[in-house]
Amino acid sequence: MNLLLEVAEVATNQPHFPVSATAVYAVGFVAAVTIGSVAWYNSKRPVGWEDKERPDVVPEVKKEETPGLGEPKS
Repeated sequence: MNLLLEVAEVATNQPHFPVSATAVYAVGFVAAVTIGSVAWYNSKRPVGWEDKERPDVVPEVKKEETPGLGEPKS
């Protein structure tokens, strides 16, 4: 029990940087940018972008008539 208290005391006396929280924010930001880019490229093009080509790295997402309804298509 004393060892546990000593470890807790040492941990509270030293300043620390929340690396895990920063990593979560960084990964979340990258995921949001990636998902947003795919959604933007697959949406209706804004004025002036109608004739632009889709980048090769962005997958094309096909729209379904009734998504989530009926039998799965395979």
